[in-house]
Formats: sequence, C-alpha cells, structure tokens
Amino acid sequence: MSQESVAATDTVKQERLDTAGQKRTEAGRFTGKVREISGRVLPPAAAFLIGILLWQAVVMITGVPPYILPAPTDIAIAAAENAERLQTAVLSTMLSSVVGFIASVVLGIGAAVLMASSKMVERSLYPYAIILQTIPVVAIAPIIVIWFGSGLNAIMMIAFIIAFFPMVSNTLIGLNATEKNMKDLFHLYNASRWQVMWKLRFPAALPFIIGGMKISCTLAVIGAIVGEYIAGGSGGSGGLGYAITVAASRLQTPYLFTLGLSASVFGIVFFLTVNYFSSRLLRSWHDSELKQD
Repeated sequence: MSQESVAATDTVKQERLDTAGQKRTEAGRFTGKVREISGRVLPPAAAFLIGILLWQAVVMITGVPPYILPAPTDIAIAAAENAERLQTAVLSTMLSSVVGFIASVVLGIGAAVLMASSKMVERSLYPYAIILQTIPVVAIAPIIVIWFGSGLNAIMMIAFIIAFFPMVSNTLIGLNATEKNMKDLFHLYNASRWQVMWKLRFPAALPFIIGGMKISCTLAVIGAIVGEYIAGGSGGSGGLGYAITVAASRLQTPYLFTLGLSASVFGIVFFLTVNYFSSRLLRSWHDSELKQD
C-alpha cells in the first residue's frame, strides 16, 4: 500500500473518531441539560404531589365539609364547572395587570429620567412619589372610582399606582449609580447631557430597571385584583377580584380556592415572562446573568 493510501486511510479514521467524539460530547451535554432540568423540576413537583395527596387524605379522613376546606378533587370539579367564567375572570385581570404594568414602566422610567436630569427636579418631585406609594390604595380607590368610573379604567389605574413606585425608585437609583470615572470620560470628550444620559447612564441603569420591572409586574397583579374588589366589574362580569367577592358571598369555597390558585399561577407566569426577557437582555454582558463556572 502506498504512502498516499495510508495517509488517506488515517485521515478517514481520524474524521470518524472526531465525528464520534463530537457526537459523544453533544450527547453528554444533552444528558447534562436533562439532569439539570430534572434536578430543578422534580423536587418541587414531588413536594407538590405529596402535599396534594396529604391534603386529599386529611379531608377524606376528617370529613371536613367542602365549604370549610374543600379537597383538591372538589377544587378541580369547581374549576371544570366554572371554566368559562374562570377564563373570563383571568383574561380580565390579565388585561388590567398588563396595561397597568406597561404604564408603570413607561411613566416610571420617564419620571426617573426627568428627576435624574436635575437634582432640583428630583428634590421637588421624588417626595410626592413616596407619598403616592405610602397612601393605602383602599383610601384613594373610592376617589379613583369617582373620577374614572367603576370597571376597567379604575382597575387599571389602581394597578398602575401600585406598580409605579418601584419603577421610579429602581430606575432613579440606577441612573444615579453611574460610575463617576465614566461620566468624567464622557465630559472629557464634550458629550452633551443627552448623550451622557442615553449612551452611558441609561444602559448602566438597565439592571436596576429590570429589577424594578420584576417587582412591578407582581405588584400590578395585586393592584388589579385589589382594584376589582373595590371597583367591581362591568356588565355583571369582572376579573378575579370581582369573582372572589361574588364567590365568597355565595359560600362557594371550592371555587374560591380555584380563583386564588388561578391568581397565583398568573402572577408566577407573568413574573417568569418578565424574567425571561430580562435574561435575554442581560445575559451577554451583565454579571448577574452570565453563566458562572
């Protein structure tokens, strides 16, 4: 066999070995990913299943009436029987929460940028943002209902008021926490105040802004439900808060549990959605999202 044939054979063997090694590496990565996901999902899932089984067993053994403590099966039956009303309530609360959250993000960031642009403006306006946060919602909710009417408008306004302050506070902290040396460098190159704000201070404040968004999204859900308690619904229908009020007045305890669990699930999904987009935004450059070895 010639040297060329031997070299070609060795090359083919090496390519096969490289391909096999690459496949083993990919398989190992996939297996590791599956193990990582299983390690995160299986323990809480197992704890949840055990808790549900214990709950069901306690109710069956003690014979507690469903209007006092419903069994998980009673809650599932109530969810199936009221599926259409439950869907309407969840969608209504979802709309109010999302609109209130978006308004809090846009106006909160805008207010923080305005205050960060001038210490005089910050000293003038920031105390009123604190006052707005410290006033109990139940105290100003009747006024909001008088101004905006009962129904969706008042509910969205209440959700916005509750979610507004974390956005202002976190964004303002981030804008004021910009490294002084970087600001001096921008000034050295004669950067305008607009350029310093949008090309230095605002990008540096993004982690703080996203932290505020994570807080505000959960508060918006709470605000929407509280608003539905106070402002009620329109046309005989409403969100989760309104449905909870009606179910409580009728002693529909299994349905009450269904509504409470639906609110919790929606809040978790909303938070995870915001967290996903924040991870996508920061994972390529910020230490909080970079994978650690």
